[in-house]
Amino acid sequence: MILFLEDDPAIAQTVRFALEREGLAVQHHAWLKDARAAWAQQAPRCAVLDIGLPDGSGLDWLRELRQQGSTTPILLLSARGEELDRVLGLELGADDYLCKPFSPRELVARVRGLLRRAPTPAAPGLRIEGQQARWNGQALNLTRRELALLQALLAAQGRILSRDQLLDQAWGTASESSDRTVDTHIKTLRAKLREAGAGEEAIRTHRGLGYALEL
Repeated sequence: MILFLEDDPAIAQTVRFALEREGLAVQHHAWLKDARAAWAQQAPRCAVLDIGLPDGSGLDWLRELRQQGSTTPILLLSARGEELDRVLGLELGADDYLCKPFSPRELVARVRGLLRRAPTPAAPGLRIEGQQARWNGQALNLTRRELALLQALLAAQGRILSRDQLLDQAWGTASESSDRTVDTHIKTLRAKLREAGAGEEAIRTHRGLGYALEL
């Protein structure tokens, strides 16, 4: 999951669309306080942070994150193009810096570059061994299709998988199953994960795009 902090609605919509079109799961926030709360619950694989925010500074938060020992790759966004600002951001621990206005394609390319250098994400508590899936040691008692869906989502490492991709991986290319079949199995799989304690949104729905495992 990519945490995206940007208070400008137009920029936020453009960037989120560009990232999700590439199959990247995005969690957008317009307020620093909301981004802090989300990070406290689950650290993202990568973060894109605006510097100027209505309730604080992206630079101050970057400093705090690095002081706390976070190694999450961070890309800074700012309307400030002066060399001093860029240098300060990099000295505070930013991995990359992009000045507004920018090309969405360039931002996607830079985010992908950061993700390639990021550690492979793990799903804390989730283990799949053979035909058995467990959450914190508790058996999930999944059907064969539910297990296949979970394996596909886990292998995607937080990327969004479309219904067609999930059909292909869990049912096979020759299957006559439909999108509704995928939705039904995802619903029951999500319920079993929730009952085991994995949270309400262990599998997040990205409207019009598909599903992503976000543990």
